[in-house]
Amino acid sequence: MAITLEEFYEELFQEVHGIADASEQYTEDSFFEIFCSYLVEAGELVTADRAHYVSPRGLRIDGYGGDPTETAGVLSLVISDFNPSSEISTLTATDMKAIFKRATNFLEQSLNEKFRNSLEETTIAFGLADMISARWPSTMKVRIILISNRRLSDRVEGLDAVDLEGIPVTYSIWDITRLHRYVASGEGPEDIVIDLENDFGSGLPVLPAHINDAGYEAYLAVVPGQQLADIYDRWSARLLEQNVRVFLQARGKVNKGLRVSLENTPEMFFAYNNGITATAEGIETRQTSDGLVITKLNNMQIVNGGQTTASIHAASLKKVDLSRVFVQMKLSIIAPEDAIEVVPKISEYANTQNRVTAADFFANHPYHVRIENFSRRLYAPSQDGTFRESKWFYERARGQYQDARGNLTKAQRRRFDLEYPKKQMFTKTDLAKYAMVWRSVPHVVSKGAQKNFAEYASIVESEWEKKADRFNELYYQHAVAKAIIFKSTETLVSNAPWYEGGYRANIVAYAISKLAYDVEQMKMTVDFSAIWRSQALSDEMEHALMIAARHVQEFLVQTPDGIRNVTEWAKQEACWKRIKEFMMSWPRSWISQLISRDEAKKSERTAIKEQKVLNGIEAQTAVFAAGPDFWQELFKWGNTRKLLTPAEQGVLQVAADIPSKVPTEKQSEVALQALRKLNSQGCQLSL
Repeated sequence: MAITLEEFYEELFQEVHGIADASEQYTEDSFFEIFCSYLVEAGELVTADRAHYVSPRGLRIDGYGGDPTETAGVLSLVISDFNPSSEISTLTATDMKAIFKRATNFLEQSLNEKFRNSLEETTIAFGLADMISARWPSTMKVRIILISNRRLSDRVEGLDAVDLEGIPVTYSIWDITRLHRYVASGEGPEDIVIDLENDFGSGLPVLPAHINDAGYEAYLAVVPGQQLADIYDRWSARLLEQNVRVFLQARGKVNKGLRVSLENTPEMFFAYNNGITATAEGIETRQTSDGLVITKLNNMQIVNGGQTTASIHAASLKKVDLSRVFVQMKLSIIAPEDAIEVVPKISEYANTQNRVTAADFFANHPYHVRIENFSRRLYAPSQDGTFRESKWFYERARGQYQDARGNLTKAQRRRFDLEYPKKQMFTKTDLAKYAMVWRSVPHVVSKGAQKNFAEYASIVESEWEKKADRFNELYYQHAVAKAIIFKSTETLVSNAPWYEGGYRANIVAYAISKLAYDVEQMKMTVDFSAIWRSQALSDEMEHALMIAARHVQEFLVQTPDGIRNVTEWAKQEACWKRIKEFMMSWPRSWISQLISRDEAKKSERTAIKEQKVLNGIEAQTAVFAAGPDFWQELFKWGNTRKLLTPAEQGVLQVAADIPSKVPTEKQSEVALQALRKLNSQGCQLSL
């Protein structure tokens, strides 16, 4: 049953307060963090950096969507409206205009040198204002986004865009109703309905490229460059969300080539460029005297050619004449229920400009499935003074935690909350953050959840291919230990007497990475198993982390010449290089708690052996659960296409004869490998 707006508001309200309490931060900070995570997921923002500033002179800002040089010249500013009431209230037109006015005032004042000089240089507000001023000559567009847990009045029709020194400034509102609609739609964003005839000049002539009875539609088209730029201007990164890579501006050779071609030889762009590969869930067409024309596209996704599209859009913002620019497009119509499996394959096989690896489509990787299984099965040891064991809930897909609670009775929900406390829920991007700080790349972690996750996915994909068994119960326990370290450090920093607010995420990431790096230099390792067993940090560990955090905070705010935005400085490898080279004096009492590499490797070898045994048992269980009919169907599909080896044929025939025949653990593993292989070749059967 779909969750109501009121229920959603209550859950969001409790989540905001729960995270604020657990991480020792203000409710407005946790509200910004939670809300903006949805905006990043929805494609409204590439990243979301907190930058809270309020002035009695009518200025306010709460965050921004990264450096405009990283987002094709688009400056995204976020202003937050958090209502502390437990009941939904209304955001009126007067309220909305006043809130936007405060954000616009901050934007305007950021271009005023006197205002910038009035700010303390170590504050987030100064860093943001300085970045806005420095990037203004290359800024093409400003987007001001209002996030609110109030419900926008039905009487509000919108707010017209304005110009500031020749730069267009647009306004967007995400109120509680819009966020609820986004979440309730199955965690999918609002539909992208592209009305080509009414909104973008004209329909698109196409040639069908499919066989009528193939159960699949495909079309070839030539898209005018200006029309493609206008569509991207309206929907921006939403069009690219199936393609994990983000536009890299004009740094790589491919992008520079696109820019030069657009500016100097636009008539040759079609010949030089590979075009775009796109999908849509549905289209509307009209037959004309000149042939078939697409008039509407529903949920279009550019799965290959994101750089091409964003480059054309950037050229449009620079007033480059696109009248002679045309782009070839291959369009496939993919049903929503097939999109998750088919779209990544289209992108992986089609991409030629910049290779996209399987890591780009990591969401349903067996690594995540295994971590999820561990989290549902393994109890964490009870902490001192308590007798109840609990579990850590790994949310492989957004909303799993709430879904698990949603259909329970009150009594069942109480038991669930004891078994899976909310403070012990963590997501894919959380896991990536916890892991990457221990790989000593805090500058990558500081770039935001999505970019960090993309880096992490690539690393884990490679390691999984080499040795999947290293991702075992011990690995999971250590991952939880890293979560405990990260969360504890957040609380410690928030409560530190020297902490003045701001940059907490960067301080935490760099402090842990500095500790991890120095432990590595000592040829020792942290005893993660001890942290797992106690579900808490020792006093000595907390003391060491606070020493690191204090030094890190001082290094971060001492930015080099030419860089005055601490948040952006923290995203650079040069920042990490400076901090990691600092000679830290660590407490001997903490060093004595470290363990040798040999001891750690011995435990890892034992865990790998145990995982190999577990793999066989799990494989056999999965094969039996699927049933003989499933394996018979799989055998037919693979055999008719001559995709099965003789060994695979024999194993699948055994599985198809359950329970008369019983596949061994080894045979079960072969059956599952065959299933994965056939899935990669287009087979739709799945466990």
